[in-house]
Amino acid sequence: MRDAPDLIVVGAGVVGAACAYYAARAGLSVTVIDRGPVSAGATGAGEGNLLVSDKEPGPELKLALLSTGLWRELAELLPPAVEYEPKGGVVIASDEAGMASLRDFAARQSRAGVTAHELPAGRLHELEPHLAPDLAGGFHYPQDAQVMPALAAAHLLRAGGERVRLLLGEEVTGLITGANGEVRGVRTPSGPVRAPCVVNAAGPWGGRFARLAGVELPVLPRRGFVLVTEPLPRVVRHKVYAADYVTDVASGSAALQTSPVVEGTPAGPVLIGSSRERVGFDRSLSAEALRRLAAGATALFPVLAGVRALRAYAGFRPYLPDHLPAIGPDPRAPGLLHACGHEGAGIGLAPATGLIIARCVTGGEPPLDLRPFRPERFERPSSDPL
Repeated sequence: MRDAPDLIVVGAGVVGAACAYYAARAGLSVTVIDRGPVSAGATGAGEGNLLVSDKEPGPELKLALLSTGLWRELAELLPPAVEYEPKGGVVIASDEAGMASLRDFAARQSRAGVTAHELPAGRLHELEPHLAPDLAGGFHYPQDAQVMPALAAAHLLRAGGERVRLLLGEEVTGLITGANGEVRGVRTPSGPVRAPCVVNAAGPWGGRFARLAGVELPVLPRRGFVLVTEPLPRVVRHKVYAADYVTDVASGSAALQTSPVVEGTPAGPVLIGSSRERVGFDRSLSAEALRRLAAGATALFPVLAGVRALRAYAGFRPYLPDHLPAIGPDPRAPGLLHACGHEGAGIGLAPATGLIIARCVTGGEPPLDLRPFRPERFERPSSDPL
């Protein structure tokens, strides 16, 4: 089996797991390789958001809407342990100017297939009784959902059955190439693994992996922290976030940015985000980031002011400059496909990404236009000769 798969997937996070699952469902044998355990990277540090509410109309929203339907299908297949919860999202405006911006944003999303219901200030507490009293209003997005990401990845891999083999604790140190430079497998300290196709699902490390093939993919890590409270009764019923979260997601700034994102979980703890900053792979605790997260959460939900935060953790989002993932074959390195650069949306976009990769490998029709996600789109054009 080590030298016999149809496909190698490098990365055992939720995107890699989805690639393996859909490839196995299409009849392919798959070897998934990761230098650590399942979900050791961005997936294990994620909140499990499956969102359409934060996406501008365009390619990423189309990918998210496709994934929304696929997650519903997967929820019927995977065990309850993945905690799929179609609880919906609530986006909050603190003043009338913010409400006007949300109204315009929701109108454009609605034309693209998103369901959004306006909530005047007087109705906010019907959905979230513990919200602060002085908010201007918001919008309810019933298509938003949540999963427990690490378990979702593990069960996707398990659902691939005997066609999926895991090689964990194996670092890819190089690529095997053919006579014309085509990618034909990977090298690891314990030996080579050969296959006609290799998928880069290495998340924040996707740029490093691409360079093994001699191609440039400018994936950078974007650090974020999550605060986890003590278990509570369900004081937060939806994913609730302030309107400026959408702006932060779309920003390319390297500086620390925070916007309140608060959601309850079936197990009881409340998860509090969101922060973004580009500091390389530095996992150092940022007291300032955590202070801002706590302040933002208690401004939205004053009841949380008396609640203990039990822990905090950091993760790295795989950031690409245009905020779109790289998905599909790389013409610069035949045999290499990319499935990375989803930034903070990888868990939500994983099923659509996996389906696309499986279609690409088997010669099927892609479920949507792949041109916006071309891996080579960042290639600088050569200067014209003098």
